Amino acid sequence: MSSIIQLLPDHVANQIAAGEVVQRPASVVKELLENAVDAKATDIKLIIKDAGKSLVQVIDNGQGMSVTDARLCFERHATSKIRQAEDLFSLHTKGFRGEALASIAAIAHVEMKTKQEQEELGTHIVIEGSKFVSQDVAVLPKGTSFSVKNLFFNIPARRNFLKSETVEHRHIVDEFQRVALAHPNIHFTYFHNGSELFNLPQSNSRQRIVNIFSGKTNEKLVPVSEETEIVTIQGFVSKPEFAKKNRGEQFFFVNDRFIKSGYLHHAVMAAYEGLLKDGNQPSYFLYLNVPPNTIDINIHPTKTEIKFDDEHALYAILRSAIKHSLGQFNVSPVLDFDRDSNLDTPYNYKDQEASTPTIQIDGNFNPFSDDTPNKHFTSYRKTENTANWESLYVGLKHDSEEISNVEFESDEVTGSLFNENEIEQASNKMYQIHKKYIVNPIKSGMVIIDQNRAHQRVLYEQFLTNMTVHQASSQQLLFPLNLFFSKSEMKLISELQLSLVNTGFVFDASNEDHLVISGLPVNVTESEVSIVLEQLIGDLSDGIPDSSFSQNDSIAKSMAKSLAVKTGAYLTEKEQENLVNGLFACKDPNVSPFQKPTFITMRVEDIDKKFAL
Repeated sequence: MSSIIQLLPDHVANQIAAGEVVQRPASVVKELLENAVDAKATDIKLIIKDAGKSLVQVIDNGQGMSVTDARLCFERHATSKIRQAEDLFSLHTKGFRGEALASIAAIAHVEMKTKQEQEELGTHIVIEGSKFVSQDVAVLPKGTSFSVKNLFFNIPARRNFLKSETVEHRHIVDEFQRVALAHPNIHFTYFHNGSELFNLPQSNSRQRIVNIFSGKTNEKLVPVSEETEIVTIQGFVSKPEFAKKNRGEQFFFVNDRFIKSGYLHHAVMAAYEGLLKDGNQPSYFLYLNVPPNTIDINIHPTKTEIKFDDEHALYAILRSAIKHSLGQFNVSPVLDFDRDSNLDTPYNYKDQEASTPTIQIDGNFNPFSDDTPNKHFTSYRKTENTANWESLYVGLKHDSEEISNVEFESDEVTGSLFNENEIEQASNKMYQIHKKYIVNPIKSGMVIIDQNRAHQRVLYEQFLTNMTVHQASSQQLLFPLNLFFSKSEMKLISELQLSLVNTGFVFDASNEDHLVISGLPVNVTESEVSIVLEQLIGDLSDGIPDSSFSQNDSIAKSMAKSLAVKTGAYLTEKEQENLVNGLFACKDPNVSPFQKPTFITMRVEDIDKKFAL
């Protein structure tokens, strides 16, 4: 019988590995940026076209590669990062598996230019789908340039699987931000379709955070610093009042490597206990330094998950460090009204040098002198003039006589407090249960309405009509609102601006990092604007559908969800009546915008059956 097991060819094995290593253009960006950082570059440029589908290019001024290394780096499991298995337990570099470049070269057109500082000429290599097309000598600057074109050109199914440009670009920006935040000592530049999005000069961690996110970020940050034998923690957390609903701007870095950890996130949330509103998430940028032998990075292909040796101790240290910082900078409220400020921890003492205490001596002190008190310390007593005390009561008797002569009109209540007709009418009125449901009696029984879902349906149809007909009414603000967002959020808002104007928003100006709003829709209050826009950005960051109707539909759903009356809100009788009438005036009152039932009907027969048991 012939053998049925055979070794896969290298190019097929690389294509299979690419499914694990290269999931989308953002994966290519991550691998190339990390290689540039490992090459000790001080200036890295990232150039993107069509959200990485057409071009991903990374140019660095690192140490470069020799001719042999340039050819060998595209071989599978070829790496300069480790030599033996023991090196896995003391990693100081980003990549280490030697699969990235081989996998990328298997599914794209790759062009590499590299030159070392001591060499006169560099190497220019072109690869198309694991096949070497050319290798030439070229005049090049110091460093390496990788161009990855036409990603997934030989795997059409994977290319069709990619999301819209907006979504893919967001993933690329996320990866770029993670690498840029981890290395503030490197100059990063990011170009997308020919326009510069980020230009981040060499700086410290705080400046890097402010440069990436909007200028308003600086006042949100509270520094965190803690040094122990297990871990050294540096970084920043945001003040509780700047917490958002969506989980953005949350970064953990372990040994300058971005990680995701639900366990450590829980430690941060525990430190904010009692300071945040329900559902809000704080921003944080925390840099943890631990001994490399105490962590295991090689547990996930994306290398964003890490196994710690002593997680419980790390949890406790992180929680207490953040709690200490929030207290140190008076972010946590202090309810002790008799608190003595002298008892606060004198943090400024650590910057002061010790000095010899001075001794003061009273030269005039004589223990044998007379016991007469010193004239400077005589007790002072105010002399009171009590002669004219009777004048206080002059005219009092006259005033009391006038008051006694005042006659009050007696209001006699006659008749019944309630009209019989009103009582009869009130029996048919609706009422609220548990601040969640509205019960309305009908001829066959009763209707139980979910107030949140019903209001969502009413608002959704209102917004959709306004956006379609372009006849939204807006209320003018006395003082315009200034709302600050990051560059990526501002880009998304600019795409939605026309639809938002149709709902009733009036924009005065939009700068790089903030909006100026001078008018709002009639059913949006001033305090809700930031919540509505944050919710909208969070919902639509996963991608805006191409068709205009779908985009309007998504915006209407998001705004209806944000502005709808919540469970637990008390409604007056008039509000209940308006909500019910508004619901049954809708085109589709049976379901909410998210296809959930808005009301149920209970017939009298159903109630009778319950009692018959």
